[in-house]
Amino acid sequence: MKLLDNARFEAINSALSVELENCKINGRIESYSCKMAGNDKRLLKSRSAQGGVPVPDLQALSPPQTAIDQSPNRQGEGYLCDTISTKTLLYLISTLNASFQPDYDFSNAKSEEFSREPSFQWAVDAVNNQLEAVMKKNYSALKETLWEAVNSEISLSECDVFSYNPDLSSDPYGEEGSIWSFNFFFYNKKMKRIVFFTCRATSVSSPEYSDSGIGQEFDMDVSDDVYDTSQCRENDMLM
Repeated sequence: MKLLDNARFEAINSALSVELENCKINGRIESYSCKMAGNDKRLLKSRSAQGGVPVPDLQALSPPQTAIDQSPNRQGEGYLCDTISTKTLLYLISTLNASFQPDYDFSNAKSEEFSREPSFQWAVDAVNNQLEAVMKKNYSALKETLWEAVNSEISLSECDVFSYNPDLSSDPYGEEGSIWSFNFFFYNKKMKRIVFFTCRATSVSSPEYSDSGIGQEFDMDVSDDVYDTSQCRENDMLM
């Protein structure tokens, strides 16, 4: 996977990395070409035949977040799980490896840690609801520019949308002080490109937050709002 330069994303990422009164938001949007490098090809080969046994081309995904949200036991019981090709799964795993390198290695990530979401609009609404609840007017002033930039890069209406929802031991945002996080992949098969949107909120109890200080000003011409701890509580839909 190759990281593609995008000046608009760089500016948006700066606005998505802010310190509020009671939590810190770290978000970033990145664009990747699905052209395989040497490491990606080796990973595909190892994932296609594990232990010398060929792996089925289609692998099971976890239920989408909508199915989990609507299920009384929150496991999506009774939902017929979607599938993903081994090659597409590799693209998602390679994107994670490229985005979080060198701190994390997702080469052994399971297909069940990913979900196919119902539509790009569902993902857009989910992100908007989460970030507007925390950043309020500051995000409201940003979201139109953000999604215009994403659409220009990936053509959202042509995308399959996946999310990454690992268990705590595999979660790169699973350390102490993390309140909520989301990881969305917008995959355009025709363009052979993925836009990855990842974000988390960190509480004041996090050592990382304490070391960085608080009260950073927004670089946007928007009036400040008063934040309380409840604004940074987790949104179950995006966990």
